Amino acid sequence: MELELRHLRVLCAIADAGSVGRAAADLGYSQPAVSGQLGRIERYFGEPLFERGATGVRPTPYCVEVVAQSRDVLTRAAAIGCRPAAEGARVRRTVRVAATNSPVLSGMVSRVRARLPDVALSVSSVYASSRIVELLEDGAVDAAVAADYPGRELTHSDAVTHRGIVTEPTFVALPSRHRLAHRPQIELAELVGESWFLTPDDGAGWPGVFHTACAAAGFAPVAVHEFLGDQQQLQGMIAEGLGVSVVQATLRPIPEVVIRPLAGTPLWCRYVLAWRRDALAGEVAETLFQCATAAYRELAGRSPHLRDWVTRTWRGGGGA
Repeated sequence: MELELRHLRVLCAIADAGSVGRAAADLGYSQPAVSGQLGRIERYFGEPLFERGATGVRPTPYCVEVVAQSRDVLTRAAAIGCRPAAEGARVRRTVRVAATNSPVLSGMVSRVRARLPDVALSVSSVYASSRIVELLEDGAVDAAVAADYPGRELTHSDAVTHRGIVTEPTFVALPSRHRLAHRPQIELAELVGESWFLTPDDGAGWPGVFHTACAAAGFAPVAVHEFLGDQQQLQGMIAEGLGVSVVQATLRPIPEVVIRPLAGTPLWCRYVLAWRRDALAGEVAETLFQCATAAYRELAGRSPHLRDWVTRTWRGGGGA
């Protein structure tokens, strides 16, 4: 087989999603089709490109290089035929972006400003991912950072497309004096009887996925406090022993709070970049995506609890 752009897109999608199944959903293909495509790509390169684990796939060091080169090729391909504006005649255009409570937003925006000086991002905070889809469908925004969950992937019309930025495990935040705070990981069932801080319905599956995970662990939360506000305020309440909370894996804890992974990783959240096909040029969408993934990699690199989880999960035999 000859290597084509579609093969590079498949590789990048699998690396971004961390799962062949989730990559297939992102691309709009069946899982067997993407698995077969990956097999042919790996035969072309002459070696496996991903390490298979219980929770998904992880790119090999060689694959990381291949994916980086693939992104460069795809960006250059998207720019073919695009004529730069004449010097002195450039018009700074505004891209309207809606964003849910995502840790990648600030890093993405700063990187886009550096890489696309002729593009201004106008960002509005929108909590519910379902509302974000409505805004995209109505043409009220051009692009968005939204969230969904495995098995409850974002749905929209053909006017909108999306790519997974990252699928990350959901961790739990506890007071540092909590009886389980010394554990490297915590069984969800061990938190029966706790008071929980939970964010409201996001129209994409939350908090339903949380209650489903609790039911699978054999309990129903006895006390749930709906909370949507500043993360420092939330951590302050946790530090005071008022409850615990499921949190983003990259969250930085304050001194009186610890963040721990849940054993078996019963909860996952995916961040996606979505955009209107008629609103963004291919190279702009690709740059937004690259900036979002780079922002997340930087956050992950600064998160010791996430790095420890990755080490145990991918190098310790696949267990979480």
